[in-house]
Parts: sequence; C-alpha cells; structure tokens
Amino acid sequence: MGDSTFDVIVVGGGHAGIEAAHAAARLGCRTLLLTMDPQAVGRMSCNPAMGGLGKGHVVREIDALGGVMARATDAAGLQFRLLNASKGAAVQAPRVQCDKDAYSAWMVAFLATVPNLTVAGGTAAAILSENRRVTGIVAEDGSTIHCRALVLTTGTFLDGIMHCGLVKSEGGRVGERSANRLSQSFLALGLETGRLKTGTPCRLEKDSIDWSRCEVQPGDEPPQPMSFRTRNLTVDQMPCHLTHSTERTHEIIRANLDKSPMFLGEIKGVGPRYCPSIEDKVVRFADKMSHHIFLEPETRHGNTIYPNGTSTSLPAEVQEAFIRSIPGLENARFARYGYAVEYTYVPPRQLHPTLEAKDVPGLYMAGQINGTSGYEEAGGQGFVAGVNAALAILGREPFILRRDEAYIGVMIDDLLTKDHREPYRLFTSRAEYRLLLRHDNADLRLLPHAESLGLLSERELDETRALAGQLRERADLLRRTTFRTSEAQWEALDESSPIERPDKAVSVAQFLARPEVDPASLLRLLPGLATAEDDPRLWHLLENDVKYEGYLHKQQVLIDRTREMEAAALPADFNYMTMNSVRHEARVALDRFRPATLGAAGRLPGVNPSDVAVLMLELRKRSLAEE
Repeated sequence: MGDSTFDVIVVGGGHAGIEAAHAAARLGCRTLLLTMDPQAVGRMSCNPAMGGLGKGHVVREIDALGGVMARATDAAGLQFRLLNASKGAAVQAPRVQCDKDAYSAWMVAFLATVPNLTVAGGTAAAILSENRRVTGIVAEDGSTIHCRALVLTTGTFLDGIMHCGLVKSEGGRVGERSANRLSQSFLALGLETGRLKTGTPCRLEKDSIDWSRCEVQPGDEPPQPMSFRTRNLTVDQMPCHLTHSTERTHEIIRANLDKSPMFLGEIKGVGPRYCPSIEDKVVRFADKMSHHIFLEPETRHGNTIYPNGTSTSLPAEVQEAFIRSIPGLENARFARYGYAVEYTYVPPRQLHPTLEAKDVPGLYMAGQINGTSGYEEAGGQGFVAGVNAALAILGREPFILRRDEAYIGVMIDDLLTKDHREPYRLFTSRAEYRLLLRHDNADLRLLPHAESLGLLSERELDETRALAGQLRERADLLRRTTFRTSEAQWEALDESSPIERPDKAVSVAQFLARPEVDPASLLRLLPGLATAEDDPRLWHLLENDVKYEGYLHKQQVLIDRTREMEAAALPADFNYMTMNSVRHEARVALDRFRPATLGAAGRLPGVNPSDVAVLMLELRKRSLAEE
C-alpha cells in the first residue's frame, strides 16, 4: 500500500483486531487495520456462535464499554439462548448462534463508517524499532508503514500449519495462507515464543442429515439481545439439534489413532483441554459410552451444519466413517473435512496489564497470539490493547480492569500471572466475585469506565445512568416499605403458587428475597410498586440484587480488604533474586513474571503469603526511604 504513517497499526482482522482498531480510531487516533483479506474481517473460523459461560460476560462487557461485538451478534443472530437459566444468576450466560456470513458482512460494512480508520489488505513481514521502541512495520510487498503504536492480533496465522491426518499444509485456516516472516522479529526483540494447537470439525450438508433422529434444541422466546443497545429484537430463530456419538464411533476412532497427527507426535503444540478433539475425548474418557454432539446451523440460507463436539485432525476417510456412525448422520455428506492448526504464540507473562510488551514499548498484543482461545476472549483483549495504545499516544492514564470489576480483568490477570501450557479459555469458575460480575449488570458496573473512555454517546450513557438511578431508588423503597397481605390480596395470586402468606409484617425486600417469590408474583400483590417509567430490566436486576444481597455484601467486604494489595505497585527495577528472605521458588517466579502489583504477585505459582509479606515490608522500606 506504499509508505505511509499512522498513529496506530493493528495487524489482523479477526475479533481482537476489530475491537482494537475500532477503539483506537474512536479515541481519535489515525488507525490502520492491516489484514490479508479486507472482505474476511470478522470471519468466524470455527463455530459461528458468540457467548457462553464466562464468554457471554465478556461480550456484554465489551458492549458496555463501547465495543462492537455484541451489536454484530444481534444483527447476525440465528438463535438466542440463556445458558443455565435454571441455575443461579452468577453462572447464567447468554449465547447466540450466528450466521457467519452475515456477521462478517456486518463488520465489513460497519468498519467502513468509522472515522479515522483505514482498512487495507496486506501482510506484515517485520516489526521496525529504534532502541527497542516500535516505530512501524514492513509489509510483504516491501512497503514501510510507520506508527507510534502497533497492535498484533495475528490469530492462528503466525507460522500456521494445518493437519488433516498425516497431510500437512501451510495456512492459518482453510483456504488462507499463513504469515511466516513476522515471528522472526520477536526473536530479534528478545520475545519468547511457543507453539499451540487448535482445531475445528468437519462441516456437513444440511439436506443429508436425518433430523428425525435428532433432538430439537429451540431458542428462547422471546429472544434476549446480546447488546445493551439493541431494542425490540425481532428474529426468526432457527433450531439447533442434539445427537450423540456411539460405541461404534469410539471403536472407529480408537482403531485409527495411528493415523492421528496428535497421537503420533506430528503436532507439537498443546491443544485446548476444555475443547478437546473427539479422539482426545475418546482416549481421556474411555469409560464414557457416548458424547453429546450439537448440530448447529452456520448460515440462515446456506446448506452447512457445524457438528459441535467432533473437532478432529484424523484423515478424511476416518472422519467419514466415524461421523456416519452417529444417529442422524448415517448418510451425511461432507462440505469440508475437519483439521487442526498449529501456530506460534507469545507467552503473555511478557506483557503489562495494558497488554503492552514489557521490554518493547509501543508493541501491544491481543487474542490467540497471547495463548487464548475463542472469539470473545480475543475481543476483550483487543479492546483493552486498542484503547491503551490510543491512550498512551494521547498522554492519558492507562485503562486497566481489575479482577473485581470485570471478566476481562480476570482473564488478563490470569494471562499475566499463570503459566499457560494450553490455550486459555474463560469460565465463570475463574472469577472469585462472579455474583458481582454477572452478565446482566455489565453496563452498570462498568459505567465509570465507559464515562471515562467516551466511546459511548451521551444518550447511551444517560440510559445507563437512568437505570442505575432507578435501581438505587427502588431498592431503597423496597427496604423501607413493609406490608402484610390481606386475604383479598393473597387471592390475587395463582392458586398453584408455592408462596406462603407472611404471618407478620415484613419489608417488601424481605419478601422478594424468598427463593419462591418472583417479581411477577410480587407485582400482582403490590401493583403500585411498578411505574410506567420503569426500565424493562429493572425488576430482573432488583430481584438478583435483593436475593443475593448477603453474598454480595460479603464479596464486597473481601474486595475492599484486598484492594490495597492490588493498588500496591511493584517497582520494575526490583531485584527479586537478591531477596534472601523470599524463598528461592518464589524469587524465580517473581523474576520470571515480574508482576505489576503486590496482589498479582500473590497469585503467581510458587509464591505464598509469607513471600508476599516480605515484599510488603520491602515496599514500606522503599517508601520510607523516599520520604
């Protein structure tokens, strides 16, 4: 594209690159999104679904801060579901099956409208730097593009090798070549790299499946949007279906493990433990006679089905044999065979919480290059990296989310304080404060950050402020208002209701706190509590806050106690190896990870509370010496 200059260059047009480029451009930086194919921006390489446990929380958080992933999801959604709807609010999460073509098309069209953003085709071949500070890139066509900050979101394309049986081919995903020169710059900059692996199932032709042998999995009615900005979501939802592997399936796979590149050692990179290949599941869970397989549509009008649960790198003929041993798939035709892809990543302990490289100022990384898996994890990192690249250029304070503020904060802290020998995936179980970090309150808890960043319009911010005000006022009213129902009021409830009539006067909040009481029943008893101005989400949020009030209070007390440690910054020049009062194992971990705060130090592998106490004393000595 010829020699040129930008404030921020984002390399890679996947889900991390989109959020990074959009955020940097919206913050006023002249931004280039450089991608191999500008028409493939936002391509859903694996399952075209967005959200899930932990992941749906991240999509909501990106949306709450002004990102775009949730809006594209609503525009391309085929089926909307709330997972774990029968369980507690802390482990519920939205998931949307998307039309992969519509999602990418929406992103391409949207990015074309973003001020300060240029989307161009090309491949980065080398990173330019002066005194280890990034100054730009050299593209494969020989052109030089200068910048003040570089965000790498290269996905699975760095030195990508695809495996299908014993057949290897270069590529980051099927039909697209790999980027084989850029990683040489990492070695020149002193960055450590490694290899990881991911995979994808075959794709089947819809009209070759016997749907009568599969269980229908419908979406929720009415569908609930992923984005807080979406109003009046109307969609003709498509069903997914459920089938399962059989003993015959497992026999075929076991008989052909000698043809698996993973079991033969042809693949050196470690794959995702929480999204294993079907051959890995058959070996690891040898006592299980079957595994669920979800048949999910990839597009609204196309003919391809994604058989979720059958990721594999076995040869094509073996894939045909084991797929056709599954109920409903006996006559399945293949639109594409499954494969594994091995790629280069940069262990993320080399990054600051801003996702800037510790030893290479101006270089930011997000997504699978940091050893994560999933569109949602990539999007969350891309947003943080793009925002911080822009804020650094603008001379503003960095944007860092704590573990108690967001799942994005949990993810980034995990990446920086743990050794990752497999692709990282988010779960609700990774968050200590998951009752506070619910998917339904992401816009409310992140409102101060959204106001500071300024990526949302004043109208959008005012809507969230109004909801927050209603929530505070109504919660206070419920605590102050007491009632004792009359017989007539009680008869207004459904006769089949399991709710027992209070035998004495109680506050409305105490009554709503009962597990069997929901807002609909309460408002039938006390209709005056609702007003025409109520936000549609108000009573759902009130119910969760009231029912879990005791637990929420305990979590907040714990957060307040630990916040001092999270705020205690560890100097970058600490020589941990000379601290003889700290155990050797802890010194090695501290020197290797170089945590940003005392709290992060306490989460490192091999660091125990006594080591943290010594660090705290050392910090106090330094503080006294500087006074």
